Amino acid sequence: MPTEIADPSLPPALKPGQTIGILGGGQLGRMIAVAAARLGLKAHVYEPQPRSPAGDVAAQTFSASYTDRMALTAFARSVDVITYEFENIPTEALDLLGRLKPIRPNRRALEVSQDRLTEKTFLNDHACKTAPFAEVDSLETLKAAIATIGTPAILKTRRFGYDGKGQMRITAPAQAEAAWEGIGAVPAILEGHVAFSHEVSVIAARGLDGAVAVYDPGENLHLGGILATTTVPARLTASQRQDAVLAAARLLNALDYVGVMGVEFFVTEGGLVVNEIAPRVHNSGHWTQNGCAVDQFEQHVRAIAGWPLGDGTRHADVVMENLIGEAVERVPDIAREANAALHLYGKAEARPGRKMGHVNRIVPRQG
Repeated sequence: MPTEIADPSLPPALKPGQTIGILGGGQLGRMIAVAAARLGLKAHVYEPQPRSPAGDVAAQTFSASYTDRMALTAFARSVDVITYEFENIPTEALDLLGRLKPIRPNRRALEVSQDRLTEKTFLNDHACKTAPFAEVDSLETLKAAIATIGTPAILKTRRFGYDGKGQMRITAPAQAEAAWEGIGAVPAILEGHVAFSHEVSVIAARGLDGAVAVYDPGENLHLGGILATTTVPARLTASQRQDAVLAAARLLNALDYVGVMGVEFFVTEGGLVVNEIAPRVHNSGHWTQNGCAVDQFEQHVRAIAGWPLGDGTRHADVVMENLIGEAVERVPDIAREANAALHLYGKAEARPGRKMGHVNRIVPRQG
């Protein structure tokens, strides 16, 4: 079991019995904590809500606001390294935590991903094609952006958007005012339309020593702005697959990243277009739990703990389906299916749009 990484100039690896801290108590944090336990590591969770999916499986939970400096300090002092399961963590909290313990992935990754304008600029600066975009900070700049980019287009808040939230589709210039009001008249970005056949994502990891491991791309289907299924293998040519893998590795290195990252792509006739990056384990990587020896959650723990990265080679074809809202009522039937692996998040109430769990279905290979 690792006690140090090969390069003596790098921080020592965590030993079994040491503790990782997780900011956020959702299902991603839950699955990180479970993966940590398999490796003999403990997990402490910081989550404002008193009951959370991650808190149910953690060794300790700190239930306090991200403005509670005493609670944040106690949390940091109880762990050896800090990671996070969502991006929108207040800067003030990160400033305090970062002075006490290492945060992995680093602050730069959060700064890029928290702001869609910063993210798109970063991607272009590192040879990744994106949709055409323009900064929008008023109704007048929105109208000017529409005149330049055209319609259809999507107006998105620069910060705090996920699962289709904080977005307004614009199909004609006359809709500018309604769209601007629809997102709350906050700083935004206008993204031009991308004609794509389907969407894929790559889950990739980078270790403390700079080693990179990339999982096979998965093909994603969204319904109502929420990921419905991920299928591996994805429909990609050999060159497209290579381009996706190389782009993900390039972004990890550019950020001096440590941990797992998700990179989403649109597949177009002109090549791959990056939609967005997520500096954390990702919903579209859940298939790895039953399709690989080392899944994305263990890979993330290995990376932030300073362990060697594991082998993420895919050993099976998989279709991951999110169980959203009342779909969780199908669990008894799914449990009877052959080759179906259930992963439930322990959420008490099913609500529309709420991710209650997922199922990975192993698809027998032909021939």
